[in-house]
Amino acid sequence: MWIHRILSTTLKLGITMRGMKLLYVRGRKSGELRTAVVGPLRHEGQLYLVAPRGNTQWVRNLRAAGEGQLRLGFKTEEFTATELADAEKPPVLRPYLKIWKEDTGFFNNTDHQAPEARLLEIAPNHPVFRIEIAQR
Repeated sequence: MWIHRILSTTLKLGITMRGMKLLYVRGRKSGELRTAVVGPLRHEGQLYLVAPRGNTQWVRNLRAAGEGQLRLGFKTEEFTATELADAEKPPVLRPYLKIWKEDTGFFNNTDHQAPEARLLEIAPNHPVFRIEIAQR
């Protein structure tokens, strides 16, 4: 997709929009590094990756690998990832939806003001990972 190529190029140059970064994760079948544009969310002192498009290739690869890298320009942050249970997702989905308003279509037009029950209803369709940046 052309937008992914444009965003990837700008992120490789160190130019970001709302904190977007490039996710690098090993392919679960090929073992090769795969990339995706992601919008990490910092919430209550923790870093999260939310999958607005659901169970995508990067999600399946991250589940299998359990680790990856976030890159912006020449800065690389290695991390480990822990997937959240559905019941843990609403407190992360709410601020994500507030920041990434244009993604609400991927969430069945649910926005950050939705009741807790609605966020729990859509949670199974949107994987969320807690990211722990490796200390150097």
